[in-house]
Amino acid sequence: MAFRAFFSILGGDLPEQIATAFGYAKVAVRRPPEPAKEPVVKTSDGALQLLGILQRDARLVDFLMEDIAPYSDDQVGSAVRNVHEQSRESLRKYLTLAPVIDGVEGTFTKPEAAGAVARGANAIKFIGNLPAQGKPQGGLLRHKGWRVDSVNLPAVNPKQNVSIVAPAELEVE
Repeated sequence: MAFRAFFSILGGDLPEQIATAFGYAKVAVRRPPEPAKEPVVKTSDGALQLLGILQRDARLVDFLMEDIAPYSDDQVGSAVRNVHEQSRESLRKYLTLAPVIDGVEGTFTKPEAAGAVARGANAIKFIGNLPAQGKPQGGLLRHKGWRVDSVNLPAVNPKQNVSIVAPAELEVE
């Protein structure tokens, strides 16, 4: 084996069998493939996605960003009716909304009687003549409030930039 190794080295190549036997073989170290990185989801992504849906379905952002001062009330009213209907449809498709307090507006309501959801820190906002100290016992229900029971937004493509609420449109002539 020594003669074989000697003459092989003179020839410029050490046989693999000899190199392995003496620990001289080059062994390629294989690194395990890196796991696929999970896309980073920011808390703003859902809000931007919902805003994009409302723009796509109802052109809500276009309507809100438009200066409506030069238009008559009739023109604004007809535009609002369409935006309202389509926005409502989109909200119903992707969100399940329910009132915070399911009661009759204009009736006296106590927070304790309104249910577990109404006992949350930000579930009820007292308005009007508030006592200087302490918390009011109840009041007239002026607005039922809204809470989201479920959100069913479609999955976002990781390559999609959700900050683009509506893409620019270029017409090719």
